[in-house]
Amino acid sequence: MIDTIYIEAAVRQHPRTSVILSRFPKARLIPCERYGEVFNPRSQDFRIQKQRPALILAEKFDNFILPAPEGFGIGGEENFYFSHILNCLYDCRYCFLQGMFRSANYLLFINYESFMSAIDRKLGETVANKTVTFFSGYDCDSLALESVTGFTEAFLPFFRERPRAILELRTKSVNIQFLLDSEPFDNCITAFSFTPEEISKKTEDGVPPVKSRIKAMNQLAERGWPLGLRLDPLICHNGFESTYRRLVNDIFAAVPAKAFHSVSLGPMRFPTAMFDTIAKLYPENRLLAGPLHRSNGMVTYQKEVEEEMTQFCRSLLSEHLPTEKFFHCTPWC
Repeated sequence: MIDTIYIEAAVRQHPRTSVILSRFPKARLIPCERYGEVFNPRSQDFRIQKQRPALILAEKFDNFILPAPEGFGIGGEENFYFSHILNCLYDCRYCFLQGMFRSANYLLFINYESFMSAIDRKLGETVANKTVTFFSGYDCDSLALESVTGFTEAFLPFFRERPRAILELRTKSVNIQFLLDSEPFDNCITAFSFTPEEISKKTEDGVPPVKSRIKAMNQLAERGWPLGLRLDPLICHNGFESTYRRLVNDIFAAVPAKAFHSVSLGPMRFPTAMFDTIAKLYPENRLLAGPLHRSNGMVTYQKEVEEEMTQFCRSLLSEHLPTEKFFHCTPWC
């Protein structure tokens, strides 16, 4: 899967680096001073790199914890996100990461303990009885590269001891073995993102089938882990009502409603410059051709289309869950 690994000189002797390198004994190792030499140059082809991404092992020095965008939350009184890795194993045509980063390589910050210290500082800055949500899958998929990163193995014990800090693992992966092998706790939410199977097959390269993800949710629910359901982005297409009805019915036929901590819904939307970058990568893609329009620096569906999709899905979900578990996700507003 990974045949080239760039390594910052400062982390070459880090114990986590040694563990990761042991998993790729045949990989070509290339030293670098700072990850920006590899990750940030302008003259890169995202599409070509995406076919065979390299791994970059680096150290992060600041901005460990950032405020979540307005409209991005699941009920916590304060919301933040942190990114131990940039970029994703999967290749979704609507993913904003390809419009944000110049490189498709996986950039892994291995100094996890620095993130943990920053989380503790943030908790210390908030009122003692407030719940604080930390989203780990904003710039990546939280679980897809778990076999490489050891992320949950490192962070689950940390959050288990901090019950007012909610950790959201947002994923399309079925890489859940470490969770199944661990005792569940209430403040870790494994949140699965879905589009209907018909859309997923056309727009989500490498993503496990919908049925596999539903099976993973069921396994976690049986183990006692709280779940999140993320219908984000909602994608307009012919037969929207029937495909989303089938998706919701299939999920709740397999997973007990009591297992769900929260549901979020959000239509597809991009800042204009980001959309233009993505559209150039996929000039033939019908998903990006319409029915989108530009307004106030954003590319979105018409307001009435967004509202119709959202209300329809809320109606479907209300057959299974109380509405207080519903959250509208509009991170670019």
